[in-house]
Amino acid sequence: MNRVNRYLFSSFLSTFASLFATLFLIVSIVFFIQIARITSYIDINFLELVNLYLFMLPEILLFTVPIGFFVSLAMSFFRLSRENESIVIFTLGYSPKDIAKFFLKISTIVSIILLFIALVAMPTALNLYSSFVSYKKTKLSLNIKPSEFGQRFGSWMIFIDRQNIDENLSRYENIVLYNNSIDDERFITASSGDITNEDARLNLILKDGYIYDIKSNKWNVSKYDTLTIRSNIQDKYGDNFSIIKYWQQVNSDPKVAKKLTIYTLIALFPLASVLFALSFGIVTYRYEKGIIYIGIFAVLAAYFTAILLMSQYPFYAIPLIFTTTILASIATFKHKVIKKY
Repeated sequence: MNRVNRYLFSSFLSTFASLFATLFLIVSIVFFIQIARITSYIDINFLELVNLYLFMLPEILLFTVPIGFFVSLAMSFFRLSRENESIVIFTLGYSPKDIAKFFLKISTIVSIILLFIALVAMPTALNLYSSFVSYKKTKLSLNIKPSEFGQRFGSWMIFIDRQNIDENLSRYENIVLYNNSIDDERFITASSGDITNEDARLNLILKDGYIYDIKSNKWNVSKYDTLTIRSNIQDKYGDNFSIIKYWQQVNSDPKVAKKLTIYTLIALFPLASVLFALSFGIVTYRYEKGIIYIGIFAVLAAYFTAILLMSQYPFYAIPLIFTTTILASIATFKHKVIKKY
């Protein structure tokens, strides 16, 4: 790396550091709010809160680094143009093509790292996040407290009068459950019951009670000796997770296909947009001082709108959007920079 490259890189790095720190802080606050929402139904301590944040860190990096890279590169060269330093660099014989080659190498490295984050680290981290939340829900459901209202077992509201301390007998006594839908309501009472964990799925085993079905103001009462309610809450903590198997679902699961499109194209954004950034940053300040803001907004809006519109078709969207952006950036760079400098 020669002196000019080092100088340009240090100028870009200082701009990137300040902008990235701001974006990272804002996005982190948004994700902390998201984490705070789950504390309404699960209890977590400080270390578990840190773990949840670390699980979200790859996603935060994926959405902040590409935008920060593009905007910082454009703004750093715009500052050099405003202070006439870019003209001095060109006068010394360092051409715009040399600058483009240098930052194309950097953007390629950044995009490769982001692809690893998007396709490997991020799905793994999100799986750990989901598994941890499921695990905490399971632990919460296994510790239903007696004489407290507002507790749930899956889709059922549950109230327990008291808990028997003799482990040889049923854990809970005098149980009432309630579930309602648009068409009907259901009450279940039981003299005793226990919660078991069978194959990592919670079951509520009730004994000696009644079922009250209410539909269209008609009551149906039935008695039972033993009744098992299987919860949809499942302990997935520690389940095996395979990146290959996850992405193989792209043809069968629209959600996975959408994620593949969005994550991949966002990771490739630094490489796709690097020449746009140089085109908007390298300007004649007296005549083009306002174009950088319009250009940055236009590229971001067009690129991310295209991603959203074509996110369901990853095998078409990824090569089409990336190639179109690259070709458009090359044409813009040739027209705005190469011809002038």
